[in-house]
Amino acid sequence: MKKLLSLWITVVIILFQVHVSEACTGITLTTKDNSMILARTIEWGGSDLNSQYVVVPRGYEQYSYIPGGERSGMKFTARYGYIGLSVEQKEFVAEGLNEAGLSAGLFYFPGYGRYEDYDSKLKDSSIADLQLVSWILGNFSTVDEAMKAIKKIHIVPIDPRASTVHWRMADITGKQIVLEIVDGQPNFYENTLGILTNSPGFDWHMTNLNNYINLYPGTTNPRTLGNIKLSSFGAGSGFLGIPGDVTPPSRFIRAAFYQTSSPQKETAIETVIQSFHILNNFDIPIGIEFSESETPTDIPSATQWTSSTDLTHRVIYYRTMYNSDIRCIDLKAIDFNRVKYQAVPLDLIKQQPIQPVRIN
Repeated sequence: MKKLLSLWITVVIILFQVHVSEACTGITLTTKDNSMILARTIEWGGSDLNSQYVVVPRGYEQYSYIPGGERSGMKFTARYGYIGLSVEQKEFVAEGLNEAGLSAGLFYFPGYGRYEDYDSKLKDSSIADLQLVSWILGNFSTVDEAMKAIKKIHIVPIDPRASTVHWRMADITGKQIVLEIVDGQPNFYENTLGILTNSPGFDWHMTNLNNYINLYPGTTNPRTLGNIKLSSFGAGSGFLGIPGDVTPPSRFIRAAFYQTSSPQKETAIETVIQSFHILNNFDIPIGIEFSESETPTDIPSATQWTSSTDLTHRVIYYRTMYNSDIRCIDLKAIDFNRVKYQAVPLDLIKQQPIQPVRIN
């Protein structure tokens, strides 16, 4: 058992320490009737994350992991049922939605965050960073409730060598915040733009937007340069110069301009489809994050799954690197008093289905 635990801890350290497409891109869209849609990608080019959807009923009890891998930290019981999308371990929910309409997710935040040091005397109020999303979804109905409670607990790493994360939370009122822990202190930022990627910190990304004040949707008008007339080669030249690489700062800028230039749709389902189209632009193919001397991982994509969450109607949608069909889970159709806890792979068959077109 100790050998298995040690192996599992090593996997977690590698997952959150090696910089191979530790990328996530989050956007926010609203409909004309004010339905709220949060969408995001999750990337990891090192191996298959073996992601699952997790169904958590009301009353389900969990214990947090503590440094060293023991599951003997803070005990938490779900007041609200929720659906989570997990990575590596079913307990590590990276994105989810609860029945009250509260959404929460974690995004990689390497090199800039630092949690408080673990103190065994505070074990009963200490929770692992990778389980914070589960605790939030199970216990709160609003962002304000979660923020107040976070100030009373201790968020710690399972292993101090692993990368840190930061978090996005949003509720049906439209409020959205980013939580970053720096020098052991939680910092909350109101996210009215609705964009989140990775390092550096959220405040830095918002300041960096000012470097792209020259960008605008549409096509640049013709102009003269001396006695020469200049005109655009094609549509979209107002975005000429928008960064196209996969670094977090560039993805933040691209997501901000794609999101804000996107036309507002009438319905939630139209907006969900729109969110997947926008996030198509953030798929990271396998290979570009490896040097020429390295062998790329044998998986279809570094973007392992993309989700879109309809907070207003309590539906979470997802597609994966193995299956681009959009699937959904309607929380309103689940009796969270009676449903059993379950964790199910996002893909039962890891192969893209292809539908033949029959010609008569």
